[in-house]
Amino acid sequence: MPSTPETTGPRATDATAPDSTTTPAPSDTTTSPAGEAAATTTPATTDRDSAAPDVSAAVEGRMTRREVLESLSGILLGMFVSILATSVVSSSLPKIVSDLEGSQSSYTWVVVATLLTTTISTPIWGKLADLTSRKLLIQIALTISVVSAALAGISHNVGTLITFRAFQGIGAGGLTALATVLIADIISPRERGKYMGLMGAIMGVSMVGGPLLGGVITDSPLTWRANFFVGIPFAVAAIVVLQRTLHLPAVARRVVRIDYWGAILISAGIGTLLLWVTFAGDKFDWISWQTGAMIGASLVLLVVAVVVELHAAEPMIPMHLFRNRTLVLAVVASVSVGVAMFGTSVFLSQYMQIARGKTPTQSGLLTIPMVVGLFLTSALIGQVISRTGRYKRYMLAGGVLLTAGLVLLSTIDYQTSLVIVSVYLFVLGAGVGMLMQNLVLAVQNTLAITEIGSGTATVAFFRTLGGAIGVSALGAVLATDVRDSLAAGLAKLGVAADAMGGGALPDLATLPAPVRDLVERSYGDGIADIFLWAAPLAFVALVCVVFMKEVPLGTKSGVEQLLEEQRAAEDAREGAAV
Repeated sequence: MPSTPETTGPRATDATAPDSTTTPAPSDTTTSPAGEAAATTTPATTDRDSAAPDVSAAVEGRMTRREVLESLSGILLGMFVSILATSVVSSSLPKIVSDLEGSQSSYTWVVVATLLTTTISTPIWGKLADLTSRKLLIQIALTISVVSAALAGISHNVGTLITFRAFQGIGAGGLTALATVLIADIISPRERGKYMGLMGAIMGVSMVGGPLLGGVITDSPLTWRANFFVGIPFAVAAIVVLQRTLHLPAVARRVVRIDYWGAILISAGIGTLLLWVTFAGDKFDWISWQTGAMIGASLVLLVVAVVVELHAAEPMIPMHLFRNRTLVLAVVASVSVGVAMFGTSVFLSQYMQIARGKTPTQSGLLTIPMVVGLFLTSALIGQVISRTGRYKRYMLAGGVLLTAGLVLLSTIDYQTSLVIVSVYLFVLGAGVGMLMQNLVLAVQNTLAITEIGSGTATVAFFRTLGGAIGVSALGAVLATDVRDSLAAGLAKLGVAADAMGGGALPDLATLPAPVRDLVERSYGDGIADIFLWAAPLAFVALVCVVFMKEVPLGTKSGVEQLLEEQRAAEDAREGAAV
């Protein structure tokens, strides 16, 4: 266990610190935080991805740019599939839930189900990435993601749709964790900035292309069901490209030990909390015995989970990682970014289609400014970080822009100029682009290479957890605001409250003009309130970055460090034998 986590791992190989050395990893045992012996190392479980000796030999020194780009192409294609499978339905969700006769709560849970399983599965995938073949894992995650998406496309009720979207989140969790881990394997922290920027650019393309493609498909004779099938050809291509291009050298792995109890307890604790946030204020009062029971059960489950993680040989979330100040601050900031990124973008489609009366295609087009902001800042700032080795100043700027974007968006209503809305969305996207991937980069730069998978997955876990809690909580707030506003407005119009369909999402085309105006106003005001609620959390992310220590970026890739440690351990054993 590193005693000085801020200068462990990649930092030790930084060119700016020539006197520092990398401590070889133990060759036969590791120690858990509780002092217990963990899994043993055995060559029998080495990675089988070493079929190309020329690539392995190249990694012994340094991978060429061509080799890096070839390997990176499959990784980024996998990330593209993951985001496309989710984003392609974002612009059509109001239409989907309306056709399936779902409510505002159903709309929220179509999204929350995916985020919840992504959150829960991400640390499991990250732990597996430290223990077994990462190449095989990302191919499995791709398969799960697209198969479950296709099954969601044949759903005939909201419950079935939510179920398959939950399975889709399991695959997305793997792709979220593994793509970043694999990039750390083949690219040094100093060079990783520009490739993280490239990942941000791919995310931007898929995020803007998905809603546009989804809107066009939804408005066509194919209907919204075809949206769930568009990722299949891309997934097949990604699996083939990964098989042909991603060749990792054989590295000794530990025996796989999955922390099932930790996974179960974390899942149950988070799931109970999200259920409470969703149903409180709707099915029962915020202050009630149901609230006390659900919050109490959630806290007990999570406390027990922490105890289990402290004593587990291979914990899902290693508790000793939280001794690393950079990781702790990045985790808190990631929760805030998750709320801002997922919690607000999810409801943009409702704003565009219900508050502004736009079609799914138009809704996708109107979200382009936010994605362009994310695309530009992620790609450009990534290049600058690789050239300068400095990242904190750009993360600070991202925190400022994120907070400002949310505050600005909290001022909109159903009649605000779409040009103004676009400017505000661009500011929000620029803030997310400067923060999201650079938080991961900062954490990876301070971790021991043997913990890159767990550390990266931990940050992704809390980012997605923030998104899940944000979507659930903000969705509950929106449902309550809209319900109260509609009830008061309908009473003034002399219209019965049940004329709106018993809580189902309204179809504006079927409403008379006065009621339609009321619905647009209610959703416009309610969604603006969501941005206002998210703004303080963005400010928390900014404060975390202020207190984050900037550590010079290392110059060796993860594979190079692993091979160095492996050679050092072998030399030590040979020296002892002599």
